[in-house]
Amino acid sequence: MSLTFYYSPHSSASPVHWTLNELGIPYEKVLIDIKAGDNKKPEFLKLNPNGKVPLIVHDGVAIFESAAIQIYLGETFGVEKGLYPPPGPQRVAAMMWIIWCNASLGEAMSRFGRNLGPWAPEDQRNAKAGEAAKVEILGLLQVLEDALKGRSYLCGDQITIADLHLASWFDYVRMMQIDLTPYPAITAWGSRCTSRPAYANSP
Repeated sequence: MSLTFYYSPHSSASPVHWTLNELGIPYEKVLIDIKAGDNKKPEFLKLNPNGKVPLIVHDGVAIFESAAIQIYLGETFGVEKGLYPPPGPQRVAAMMWIIWCNASLGEAMSRFGRNLGPWAPEDQRNAKAGEAAKVEILGLLQVLEDALKGRSYLCGDQITIADLHLASWFDYVRMMQIDLTPYPAITAWGSRCTSRPAYANSP
């Protein structure tokens, strides 16, 4: 078995990095320097024509998009390792939250960052669009808060790759200085997830 992980620190590759460390499977890391344009080099684009991280190549098969990678790792390695539910309702719940993270929360966070983030070029910012995105984010956080009330993790009492994926995204939420005080269930859940040793080794 060969598995190569292409990543850049503090990017959307971080959730996958965390998952790989939690799974404890052997893999090779390849650092992609985005600023140097490594992601636009022909050899990388041949594997991922989107020119983005994360990317894994497992036994010669290239897989991109973080949500797809997480689901693949869960189905391939996670059930045996106790980090992904077997087929059934809990499997669907794990998939649902992974996709919700990228398609709903992640998309709103991206709009918020593009319009109000300190790195966004001033001439490209749109304050109204940024504030609208923030309102949407707060609504999504309430959805998650309600889902976590009375449970330890997204799919019940056991942590899964869905928790790793979403909890990693909250590094971005905190970086954007979104106040999580009104969301005690999220705060407690996030602390449970990020207290795991594998999190600290997954920048």
